[in-house]
Amino acid sequence: MQKEEEIDDLQGSQDNNDELYEKFVYKTDKGQEPYRIDKYLMNRIEGASRNKVQQAIRNKMVLVDGKEVKPNYKLKGVQEIVVYTDTTPEENEIVAENIPLDIVYEDAEVMVINKAAGMVVHPGSGNYNGTLLNGVAYYLQQQNATINEETLPRFGMVHRIDKNTSGLLVLAKTDGAMRHLAKQFFDHTVKRQYLALVWGDMKEDEGTVIAHVGRNLRYRKLFEAYPEGDHGKEAITHYRVKERFNYVTLVECILETGRTHQIRVHMKYIGHPLFNDDFYGGDKIVKGTVFAKYKQFVDNCFAICPRQALHAQTLGFVHPSTGKELFFESPVPSDMQQVIDKWKNYVGAKH
Repeated sequence: MQKEEEIDDLQGSQDNNDELYEKFVYKTDKGQEPYRIDKYLMNRIEGASRNKVQQAIRNKMVLVDGKEVKPNYKLKGVQEIVVYTDTTPEENEIVAENIPLDIVYEDAEVMVINKAAGMVVHPGSGNYNGTLLNGVAYYLQQQNATINEETLPRFGMVHRIDKNTSGLLVLAKTDGAMRHLAKQFFDHTVKRQYLALVWGDMKEDEGTVIAHVGRNLRYRKLFEAYPEGDHGKEAITHYRVKERFNYVTLVECILETGRTHQIRVHMKYIGHPLFNDDFYGGDKIVKGTVFAKYKQFVDNCFAICPRQALHAQTLGFVHPSTGKELFFESPVPSDMQQVIDKWKNYVGAKH
């Protein structure tokens, strides 16, 4: 079996990935006798039942030589099989809740939502209520009364952003849209730009960070950069300086891959942790003076923006059915903008 993404295991792979679908690639041998696709995959995917495999095939999550097939399709000779696998935990039931959502765009196939900082994207350990998906479930039920907890779609979650990161997310409303969007994320054609306020004055105006991102071997909640690539998954972040404020720098980050905490980990790795990032050392003074007035100024900034200063500002992708390029931009949220303005004024007052 060949894997396009190197993964730890099926159940745990979402831990290292903000993109919530994995892509498996299988190749049959030259001497492959006629054999049903569903039986072939059952023998190769650990824990896969015939029912689950057939459902995946019907949902168009399995392609043979780039084409959709039926469960009774027979493989023969050398063929390439691509399987898209949902890796989000099955046990997390989504209960509809009336939660306000900032829906930027919606049609029959996709939704684009501007997520507020502090909101978890989907139910998980310790966060079963108040998530974005709980709100989406309620919203869809208002549109279609026949939807209930059992018939609720998985909304095609193909990526996510951290609880305390604000900004844009796309969700698929159909299986076809889900597969189409997942492929765009795999192929790195989705345009995602983040705005980040980081500690320190960056030496270069632009650059690229290439270092695997994986779980810290000792503290499971933390992620770490592994430049030798012996742990975690490949991660690439491009950055460009937008504005300098002596002790902090405003940067634009473009993701080429989507790993959990990727920007936060990569910025820490190059010595510029995100401002007020309590996981990666940005919630204390990293650069600056020892004066009490400076410490008070920083504390005031922390109070205004009590989270890592990271915003998913733009999102661009190709519409699953029309083929039209869609592009969305989210304004900088008030807490981040206030802190940016304070640093701008603070630096200006010193000159």
